[in-house]
Amino acid sequence: MTLYLPPSMDYVPDKMVFSTWVDHVPFGYDLVAAMGPHLLVELGSHYGMSFFTFCQAIKDHHVDGLAYAVDTWEGDDHTGPYGEDVFSGVQSHLRDHYRGFSYQLRMTFDEAREQFPDESVELLHIDGFHTYEAVRHDYETWYDKVAPGGMILFHDVRARLPGFGVWRFWDEIEAQQETFTFNHGFGLGVLRKPGGERAADSMLVRMLFAGDPEGEERLRSFYVNIGEYSQLKRQEHMRKARKSAAKGSAG
Repeated sequence: MTLYLPPSMDYVPDKMVFSTWVDHVPFGYDLVAAMGPHLLVELGSHYGMSFFTFCQAIKDHHVDGLAYAVDTWEGDDHTGPYGEDVFSGVQSHLRDHYRGFSYQLRMTFDEAREQFPDESVELLHIDGFHTYEAVRHDYETWYDKVAPGGMILFHDVRARLPGFGVWRFWDEIEAQQETFTFNHGFGLGVLRKPGGERAADSMLVRMLFAGDPEGEERLRSFYVNIGEYSQLKRQEHMRKARKSAAKGSAG
């Protein structure tokens, strides 16, 4: 595999919240840094972990782009209902850290679809209701909104929990489309829509879709390891912050 030193090696998240997306934070950060998308849309944000990751990459790497998080922030049958504090918590962090390019659309995915022109979204993240029917609907109704050569991320492609059907939908389309699958955590699927200028692809995107099985396994292992490294780094960062706060209060 070509020597690859991702920006996530020096990345410390501005904010950590509870999320099964934590396993894929380094890749999400690196993908946005590599693509530099002018328009990013996330379907399903909950506490905001993945969206915060994308936004921090936009900010850190001076990407000239806009990011939209679409969610009702009411919950569903898988998450259970949640209160207004979840929406306001995401809103507060976006306002304090990513003002001017990050926006919340508090509506259904179908309602939000009308806000975006066809072939305008360069990076789409689908992480809404996790039944087979729901994820298929989200993919089919938003596919035309994705630019040629654009990327679609699917979370939970390896989560075989009661009522979850993303894995079944992913098994169907990965044989029909150009895809890459991360198997660790709850799984993350990466789909590239046909078209676009491949000569302009970043090193990361070229590695994802090189069609080299051995290289693909090395890339998967790399992101498992960088995820573990990032977790240790976050723990050390938190330890130093607590130590500094304790020293300040003692003084």
